[in-house]
Amino acid sequence: MDQSKIKEIINNVLKEMNSEDEDGKKIIPVEASAKHTHLCKEDVEELFGKGYKLTPKRELSQPGQFLSEERINIMGPKGIIKNVAVLGPERSETQVEISKTDAISLGINAPLRDSGDTDKSGDIFISAGKNIKEVKEAAIIARRHIHMRPEDAKRFELKDKDIVSVRILSNRPVIFEDVLVRVNENYSLNMHLDFDEANACNLSKDTKGEILA
Repeated sequence: MDQSKIKEIINNVLKEMNSEDEDGKKIIPVEASAKHTHLCKEDVEELFGKGYKLTPKRELSQPGQFLSEERINIMGPKGIIKNVAVLGPERSETQVEISKTDAISLGINAPLRDSGDTDKSGDIFISAGKNIKEVKEAAIIARRHIHMRPEDAKRFELKDKDIVSVRILSNRPVIFEDVLVRVNENYSLNMHLDFDEANACNLSKDTKGEILA
């Protein structure tokens, strides 16, 4: 068994241990998801060259996904944000996930959406080096959500697409409502917040959350 698979198994076991009920509470790990881009094959080649492949830098918390070595700039009528992370692998459509603060600074309309739902979303320019492209219907503010596997959902008595509230157990506690539950056997248990939300609750590396309903 290769080292990456062993690491994935260990991480999953540790997360299960950390999510065990404490006095009946449903405790889960929480992490911030910084602004980032998912690129389709066409846009990877348009920005970096014909036949170009994204270069994995490190694995992310969700199995099979990685932070790439490549970075891009994103632009709107009011400004530019440089060195935005590109996540792999490639997707069927390009998607740019930003916070409300980012959208205001760029001067673009980025609606609140579930990841993957870019219909009638914000138009945005992306660039790498001298290559620049306008991408239509690509920019969104990702809805806060929890990734979990079927066994996690069974333990918490939840199912895919359920909506819950989560209390963030930090030194600046906040209860987030309208949290989407996403269940898939390929997921790893984790709640994702954008940076606006993470800053609001003073999120730190080991912060946990409690599913309330």
